Amino acid sequence: MAREFQRGHKAKVSDLTAGTDLYVGVQIAGPGLTFDISCFGLDANEQLSDDRYFVFFNQPKSPEESIQLLGAQAGDTESFRVTLDRVPESIHKLSFTATIDGAGQMSQIGPGHIRIVAGGEEVVRYAFTGAEFTTERAVMLGDFYLKDVWRFAAVGQGFDGGLDALLKNFGGEVAEEEQPQQQAPAAGAPGFAPPPQAAAPAPSFGAPAPAPQAPAPAPSFGAPAPAPAPAAPQPPQYPQPAAPAPVHAAPTMAAPLAPPAPAPYGQPPQQPSYGQVPGQYPGQVPPPAPAPGGYGQQPSYGQVPGQMPGQVPGQVPGQVPGQQPGYAPQAAAPAAGLAAALQPYKEAPTGSRWTPQNQQLMRVDLSMGGQAVLARQGSMVLYQGKVDFSYKGAGFAGRIVGNATGQEMQLMRCTGRGQVFLAENGAHLHAIELQGDAICVSAENVLAFDESLQHEVRRIEGHGIPGGALFTMQFQGTGTVIVKTHGVPVVLPVTPTTFADSNAIVAWSAASQVILSSQVRLRRNAYPGHSGETVNLQFRGAPGNFIVVQPYEV
Repeated sequence: MAREFQRGHKAKVSDLTAGTDLYVGVQIAGPGLTFDISCFGLDANEQLSDDRYFVFFNQPKSPEESIQLLGAQAGDTESFRVTLDRVPESIHKLSFTATIDGAGQMSQIGPGHIRIVAGGEEVVRYAFTGAEFTTERAVMLGDFYLKDVWRFAAVGQGFDGGLDALLKNFGGEVAEEEQPQQQAPAAGAPGFAPPPQAAAPAPSFGAPAPAPQAPAPAPSFGAPAPAPAPAAPQPPQYPQPAAPAPVHAAPTMAAPLAPPAPAPYGQPPQQPSYGQVPGQYPGQVPPPAPAPGGYGQQPSYGQVPGQMPGQVPGQVPGQVPGQQPGYAPQAAAPAAGLAAALQPYKEAPTGSRWTPQNQQLMRVDLSMGGQAVLARQGSMVLYQGKVDFSYKGAGFAGRIVGNATGQEMQLMRCTGRGQVFLAENGAHLHAIELQGDAICVSAENVLAFDESLQHEVRRIEGHGIPGGALFTMQFQGTGTVIVKTHGVPVVLPVTPTTFADSNAIVAWSAASQVILSSQVRLRRNAYPGHSGETVNLQFRGAPGNFIVVQPYEV
């Protein structure tokens, strides 16, 4: 029986099916709307570092055919065959997306779904409707992602900018207008159809229907008729020096100097080569530079006056005066400066419900998952969108237990559709995802967690230790808990001889047995001097259990 997922739900693929040869079907439709459904193969940084793993109607399979576009069949608008055990190690995520080709918004769509079928049986389905979206023109529907093992997540995150915003989010580049013109002569309509070989490797999926995308036009993803006439003369010139590396030469260009003496030091726009005799071209004036072929061998230093300015790699500004007035060197100045200085601190890409921005700042996207977040009061440093904050009380019984055990948390409830950034006193933050398992964390070390998680106070067995640290919080279920530490923690396996300072321990696996170990003895107390290490926690458990310790004592 298929499991019904809601937005934000995740599960190991091995918990859904034992197979790795999977059928992924997407059904999405709306009145008067046309959709392009694609699969992005992303690297460990969630970037499209290899264009061959962008599988869509114009590139229907990956190089090793681990991802194949099958076409419309079995009631699905588009379908894929995914063979997880053949996906290369460089690919860590497969993101299935849908974009509107032309005008329209995702709020106009009817009921749709993304589903996974294994061995002819549907194992999971994530259903969505247009009511979940507003002005978005693109949406990420679901992901296969590698985290120790392959997992599946129902995403349902939209992008207002459509395909352009989606490509930029994955680090891709939007095609320029001249690119569709170059593709147009060679890209016939039959090449856009789902691959005819798709029917052979996927007999268990059902025979794919005839290619519904066959009449799709050559320009990729809704770039209709992009001004063919003005750009026609330029394509023959640009591909020659296509290397984009020399773009950094532009800011170093300056107005030419009349005296011939500075020639050996540069004047990159006019200098053909550094071995040139200074008196050969006195003054390096652009007009007299005629036809020596050696000039064309150094495009990074500017073209010979009279040549096409488009031959400069990357079309960077900074051409020699007299060449083209539109390529003034002043235009290159903003390339460095403020934008370059702030580049390392840009917001991390979206795509997950919880995303660390750096070691001390965590972002949660409330629009993913459809559930509230409970966070420590005062931990919000920034939010975007429509977000409501309300007080979350523990109730009378909860206050009694919290006061008696020292595990009381002052929480606020965050709801709405937006992103909330959380931090506290520069502490290091760590997102721990639970998939039905449990973890024990001291309330002092909890910053935030999904409301779907069950949490309760758990007693540590023993005779008691100073400070009343007899108790801890246990979190269990499906969701994420954000743990904060002083400095970078260390995770150690539990062995029969594992002891930890009660003031330095942060968390441990709930299956571990924890007992108090006191080194206080009468003989030691009878003499002056003391080591200060009197009470420890001893951990025992089967292989696989762990503890988390921070380099700091509370």
